[in-house]
Amino acid sequence: MEQINSFEEWIGTLEEEGTLLLFVKTDNCSVCEGLLPQVAALEEDYAFPFYLANAAQVPELAGQLSLFTAPVVLLFKEGREFARFARFVPMADLKHRMDELELAGGQYE
Repeated sequence: MEQINSFEEWIGTLEEEGTLLLFVKTDNCSVCEGLLPQVAALEEDYAFPFYLANAAQVPELAGQLSLFTAPVVLLFKEGREFARFARFVPMADLKHRMDELELAGGQYE
């Protein structure tokens, strides 16, 4: 899972990749720390890339994406939000939406 360290980096990544998963956490978030390894473990099962951002370190990202809690898992297809899961993320629901995203096609490297 690659780290996003600035809003500009996020914009460049979204334009370049188009289809991806973004995991947004914040400092001192036990739910974030518990969920992150579960989501990261899925990365090898999917063709699209996974990214991680800390809302406390990149507040503009949180503002632009209207993130009001953490953790948030966002799926993007062709640069647009495809699905959003916030705070308590049912892993079965997340996997289902990730499968839909992958079946929807797209350019993966």
